[in-house]
Amino acid sequence: MYDKLNKIEQIFFDVLSVFLVLFYAYAAVIKPMATQYHRGIYVIITYILVFLLYKSKSKIMRIVDYILILLSIASISYWIYNFEVINYRTGAETSTDMVFAIIGVLIGIELARRVVGNIFVFIGAVMLIYGVYGHMAPDLVSHAGAPFTELCINIFYKSDGIFGIMANVLATYVLLFVLFGAFLEKSGAQKFFIDWPLAAVGHKIGGPGKVSVIASGLFGSISGSAIANTVSTGMFTIPMMKKAGFKPHVAGAIEPAASIGGMFMPPVMGAGGFIMAELTGVPYSKIMLIAIFPALMYFFSVFCMVHYEAKKDNIVGERSEFSAMEIFKKEWFYILPLVVITIFMLYGYSPGYSAILGLGSCLVISYVKKETRITPRRFIQAAREGAENSLNIGATVGVIGIIIGVLTFSGLILTFADIMIELAGGSLVLTIFLIALASLVLGMGVPVTAAYLVTAVVAVPALTHLGVNQIAAHMIVYWLSQDSNITPPVCIAAFAGATIAKANMWKTAFTSFKFAKFLYLAPFLFGYVPAFSLDGTTTDIIKAFVLIFFGTWAYAYILSGYWIIYIKRFLKKTPA
Repeated sequence: MYDKLNKIEQIFFDVLSVFLVLFYAYAAVIKPMATQYHRGIYVIITYILVFLLYKSKSKIMRIVDYILILLSIASISYWIYNFEVINYRTGAETSTDMVFAIIGVLIGIELARRVVGNIFVFIGAVMLIYGVYGHMAPDLVSHAGAPFTELCINIFYKSDGIFGIMANVLATYVLLFVLFGAFLEKSGAQKFFIDWPLAAVGHKIGGPGKVSVIASGLFGSISGSAIANTVSTGMFTIPMMKKAGFKPHVAGAIEPAASIGGMFMPPVMGAGGFIMAELTGVPYSKIMLIAIFPALMYFFSVFCMVHYEAKKDNIVGERSEFSAMEIFKKEWFYILPLVVITIFMLYGYSPGYSAILGLGSCLVISYVKKETRITPRRFIQAAREGAENSLNIGATVGVIGIIIGVLTFSGLILTFADIMIELAGGSLVLTIFLIALASLVLGMGVPVTAAYLVTAVVAVPALTHLGVNQIAAHMIVYWLSQDSNITPPVCIAAFAGATIAKANMWKTAFTSFKFAKFLYLAPFLFGYVPAFSLDGTTTDIIKAFVLIFFGTWAYAYILSGYWIIYIKRFLKKTPA
């Protein structure tokens, strides 16, 4: 898309991308800024970049794009510079306040339509209609309703609207980690993340498949997107798996199944961990500690299933030219940025501060090799790629603000929790199934991180009412919010894997669904085993971890179907 911009637009895009890096580096490390500047400047730049990148095709409509850019700048700048005044006159907003609020809300819907699709126009419109005509809804979900202008004022100016938690987390944490991921890739680390596991396990049974699992864990821990992970590492690992003997649909399925694990793996956790910290008030360092073991168990389950899948067909990879130890000795420094981020966050520094230090370490390690040095030109390229990668989730800020703003305004959050508890009849199992269904449906139309936030707002109260601790409740919702990546009928990550593998999309999707089954087991562990989320004594936690480790192996062994081979052999030997 960037290549389709004219020269002036490309320069403007690059200038804004570099400004994003420098401004948020300054804000995170040197001089923390007031919340309205953090959120407002992020939203302004996101809106401008989207209208530049996702431009209209006709020249006349291109003029409309520039008008929308000017209106975006005007409405958001008005919010930034009148932030305190508007808060003081809550309930007595002026006609000017009202005009800019309506502009801001409608532009948010248009922005999401361009990036994510028409589904967001539908969702935004439905929520606005519900907000205005709530008094006409069925009694179970009815509310007093409000004039359209009053509703827009609530959505645009209140802390739970467009500039609420989503904008805050994206501007404060997520953007910096997306930029960090782009700079880490530019430093040459991605090649190490593939070469090292290839040398370590590439020559074993199912070696290429195991390489896919390990590489996806390493790269996915900082990429922040299961689809981006599938496409980037899959371009190398999927052809390698096919060459080794994996069936095309199996090769195409292993990569997305492994890739979604990166969404659970610290230090980034696909941005969900930052939203979780914001919603719960729990330090992100603690959420990281809670997330590590479940994430490792997810990768372990996929690893085991790959092993037994390969064993059925006796698939063995080729030995690498260099040993894993040789590669690690030569290129160990590529893990330094991840180590830097993790150590600083565990010592209590903010995620944003840690991300900038990690980004700085990427610049340093890039100079170890001449071909990977991040020169000024490559710096601009990395900033551009990072900014572009952030748009997919950043463009949803407006509609997410509408959804949460209307849910809060109408009181449906509490009503929904009551409905869920009533439908489940007080059963935790049924409640988890209902949340899985809700997140699957929601995830078909919105990015998974956005699906988590919206689902968490309404589902967590239902889980805590049933006795689940707060962090475990959020983990249940967060894990289940990832299901739309690999669960039919949408499963975009699985379809991306199928495209690379040149395999049947539906066979690939259902196979990926099979390999990722721990995704559906973990929520029940969070719900029924408090120690799984580090809630309990040290003895309880150790016992739980040991049992879950062996249970995960047994779970993967049974699901792989490898045991069926033994039964068939036994039946052949047994006389009729």
